[in-house]
Amino acid sequence: MLKTAWKFIKFDKAKSIGVIVGILISTFLIGQQLGVFIFLTGLMKSLATNVKADIWVVDSKTQDVNQLGYLDIRTQWLLQSYPGVKEAFPILISGAVANYKNGTSGAITLIGVDINQLNSVLDSSNIMMGKPGDLLTDGAVSAEFFDKKNLGDTINPGTEFEINSKRAFFALETKGFRGFGSSYCVTSIERARYYSNQSLNNVSAVLIKVKPGYKVEDIVKTINRSIYGVKAWTSPDLAQSSIKKILSSSGIALSTGTLIIFALISGFFIIGLTMYSSALDRLKDYGTLKAIGAGNAYISRLILVQAFLFAIVGFLIGFFFLEGFRNGVAKSGLIFHFPPLLTLSIFLIIVLISLGGASFALGRIRGVEPGAVFR
Repeated sequence: MLKTAWKFIKFDKAKSIGVIVGILISTFLIGQQLGVFIFLTGLMKSLATNVKADIWVVDSKTQDVNQLGYLDIRTQWLLQSYPGVKEAFPILISGAVANYKNGTSGAITLIGVDINQLNSVLDSSNIMMGKPGDLLTDGAVSAEFFDKKNLGDTINPGTEFEINSKRAFFALETKGFRGFGSSYCVTSIERARYYSNQSLNNVSAVLIKVKPGYKVEDIVKTINRSIYGVKAWTSPDLAQSSIKKILSSSGIALSTGTLIIFALISGFFIIGLTMYSSALDRLKDYGTLKAIGAGNAYISRLILVQAFLFAIVGFLIGFFFLEGFRNGVAKSGLIFHFPPLLTLSIFLIIVLISLGGASFALGRIRGVEPGAVFR
């Protein structure tokens, strides 16, 4: 069966290439859109996933880590006394305007944290140049490598600029610590208050590290039952809530889904019409098979095997180009990876498209009479 199917594919090379190109395009477009979607959702939850904390305690109305309200600093002192709480420390997140020496300006997000907890925000794997201790100096903030264009083009340690008309300088360079729609600049919580003119009593959230032997979920429930006006989230739950909140209030999911649907539809019809056209050209060949005893079941399997082979070849070539695209855009900061399960899912979708497209040809071939070979 495989040998016969391969002979049919090789015989009409032009149409076989057309089917493979259709599958290739579908694979690339589906993978490209999913990759960009993975990247964007990663940015949406990056603050909740990058900061080392088991629990986020935020304003009771907060559902998105990128849009935090304010809490009273006394909440931290109260939480520190709860059983199972190893550490409770505040974080202040505030928007600001930065002015750079090249004459440009732009919005940044200041992330202020207690000096003793800088390692909880800036993981060593995210630091490209410098160390957390460099942020102890007055006016020191971090800069993100992939946000270089938004940060005045020069982010080398020591580069001076202004935040809300107050002197600052880059003391540390991160790589991969990025936010959704804004550039993160980490500094001490006192300095963040100074730059953003925030009250000493205001914090954006209180982060909790849980003692070994205690369940994070139990402490979350206890906090939510006992403190009015706040809500405790586990870090994974807040990350997922942030994604859902942004997707529900934006057109990202709709636009991505629409493009994927069009890729599926275009691939289905390109494959289907090309295989149908090929079947019309090969009516006598299929008639010959029927004349020597092949039934409709055999012919159907033959066409479906061809479709499956097309799917494998087209997917492999398409995924090769997709990997090239992924590696290319990674240099500009658009970083994403395809988990094995997602890769398998894309392949199965491509197989279904190919087998579905083969149905165009199946209907025509089943009606071929063995006598067609003599006409």
